Amino acid sequence: MQTLTAGQTAPDFTLQDQNGHNVSLADFRGKKVLMYFYPRASTPGCTVQACGLRDSKAELEKLGVVVLGLSPDTPKKLLNFASKQELNFTLLADEDHSVADAFGVWGPKKFMGRVSDGIHRTSFLIDEQGTIAHVFDTFKTKDHHQVVLDYLTQ
Repeated sequence: MQTLTAGQTAPDFTLQDQNGHNVSLADFRGKKVLMYFYPRASTPGCTVQACGLRDSKAELEKLGVVVLGLSPDTPKKLLNFASKQELNFTLLADEDHSVADAFGVWGPKKFMGRVSDGIHRTSFLIDEQGTIAHVFDTFKTKDHHQVVLDYLTQ
């Protein structure tokens, strides 16, 4: 697993969103994008992280940032998650984890003594030209939104 780093070009992709519409990273050229990878919709940590971003959306928009959440869930599960938590940003279904692979965030994880492949909770700030400006990989789910805001306003 080789995670992409700042300065590299973000790989383009097209995935289905929670409403079954195709969304491409190229659709957001000219805007900053916060792509955050999370393991699974409707789990406690992922819910806390998503709700923090939901509650910070206005601040992020003022800074010109669009939020995209990616997980290996189906569009149907993402729609349920977005509806239940009143999420106000796009969730993308990376069911075959090809985008997670391309960004280097899919690989072995240890949980309760078991090792299995999964998403490593990582976020990428992509600039207006499609270059990775910053990688966020050290944060608590409850503080993720604040770590991003602090970086953007420093």
